[in-house]
Amino acid sequence: MSKKVLLAGESWMSYTTHVKGFDSFYTSTYETGEKWLKKALEKNGYEVTFFPNHIAAEEFPYTVEELKGYDCVILSDIGANTLLLPAETFTKSIKKPDRTKVIRDYVMEGGSLLMIGGYLTFSGVDAKGKWHDTAVQDVLPVEVLTVDDRMEHCDGVRPVTVKEHEALKEIQGEWPEVLGYNRTVAKEEADVVALVDGDPFIAFGTYGKGKSAVFTTDCAPHWAPPEFCEWSEYDKIWKGIVDWLVKK
Repeated sequence: MSKKVLLAGESWMSYTTHVKGFDSFYTSTYETGEKWLKKALEKNGYEVTFFPNHIAAEEFPYTVEELKGYDCVILSDIGANTLLLPAETFTKSIKKPDRTKVIRDYVMEGGSLLMIGGYLTFSGVDAKGKWHDTAVQDVLPVEVLTVDDRMEHCDGVRPVTVKEHEALKEIQGEWPEVLGYNRTVAKEEADVVALVDGDPFIAFGTYGKGKSAVFTTDCAPHWAPPEFCEWSEYDKIWKGIVDWLVKK
């Protein structure tokens, strides 16, 4: 039986103004960036449920029991506000469960969590990710900053494996360069197995009966350029990390 993964985030909408002399017009697009990660997980036997940001806002589970239907929860480029401000709370002042506490309790009771970097995970652009101030911080192996944590490297920066770990045992060769990452600070209990420019790149932790991990750059462009997403070892990254997380 395949193991189930819930992936939340990895979507965005763009609204563009085009100005041509006297005239102007607008275009809008909807895009997602889950395909590389989803394909890698499915290739390795995982059943992936994908909640884009606008769907996660209302349909991300509100109870630990619902989350227990998944072996692993992945948060990738989704801000905490998306889970903290359901429509009924924001528009009608109706109380709803705090889903960041639900995620924390899910991990403590034996679930697994992976946070992947992006402009709205960890602290993110203009600190709008806001994960530091949530219960999820309690079950991450790194401390999320309270300021904009983006480390932009338009010239490329290469991650380095610094410690042997079961999750990375199949990775061969040096890592491809990435174009940026979220800067975090390792907690005392963190098992940091890879660094990028001296900061945590991949780290693991155990909390209560569950496990968590962080991967502080993107799983898709723009921080993960094509040569990273098309790297021969790309699928093994996610297989190794998620296999370790869900292993009892």
